[in-house]
Amino acid sequence: MASNPTSAPILFDRALLRARIERARRGGPATFLLDRIRDDFEERLHAVTRSFADAADIWTPGELLRKPLADRFASITRIDVDQSEALRLPPQSLDLAVSALAFQFVNDLPGALAQIRRALKPDGLLLAAMIGGDTLTELRQSFAAAEAECEGGVSPRVAPFADLRDIGGLLQRAGLALPVTDVDRVVVRYDSAFALMADLRRMGAANILIERRRTPTRRATMLRMAQIYSERFADADGRIRATFDVIWLSGWAPHESQQKPLKPGSAKASLEAAVKGKKRG
Repeated sequence: MASNPTSAPILFDRALLRARIERARRGGPATFLLDRIRDDFEERLHAVTRSFADAADIWTPGELLRKPLADRFASITRIDVDQSEALRLPPQSLDLAVSALAFQFVNDLPGALAQIRRALKPDGLLLAAMIGGDTLTELRQSFAAAEAECEGGVSPRVAPFADLRDIGGLLQRAGLALPVTDVDRVVVRYDSAFALMADLRRMGAANILIERRRTPTRRATMLRMAQIYSERFADADGRIRATFDVIWLSGWAPHESQQKPLKPGSAKASLEAAVKGKKRG
């Protein structure tokens, strides 16, 4: 059977993602980023004054949003990570959809956002946080340089991340009104690149790319990667920096009560006249 040329490429092994999340949970997760996002989620939800009855938590790993959601809602539908990205939510069944640290591992993010838009009732809200932007740019550059030098080629090590402008466009494409995006940059310092990689495993965030390298990395390559990382991205005290960009996104299902932009040509005052008047003054 011929492949569908319009289908999204399969970048991530979501079955492996679920296994890695579970392994991290059993082994004691690294929680500094999770804690920050949970606290921010709580603040952002409390800033929304309207009430929500039917809510869903979409693919958030573990119990990250349990407390902020339990404080606000008596019950919430939870959709766990699996191989399928079909949400199977009835149309106009949700007042609120939330997701944390999940959308960066979705193969078809435009499709997922479209599914959420269909599931939201009019004036329903999507609020989500995902990793994006320049996240782990230091690790990506260090691995690329080490592999090129030691092995003569580069293999996929760090997942491609969407930037702020991309996400804003996807919200509009999905048909969500009043889209808002912002980024929270977190810079964490480590004793070495190996300590950073240990934390990534404890987050369940190690490499799950379908095209990932399946054979062990050479010891010489790993050592050279750590050396390059220290040479390029260390502070004066010798500790290295690691960047995490958390992209926050929100959008509303359209409703007649929402503010709408004025139609082109409907302005009653001329900008040119106002500027000329200011110059004369």
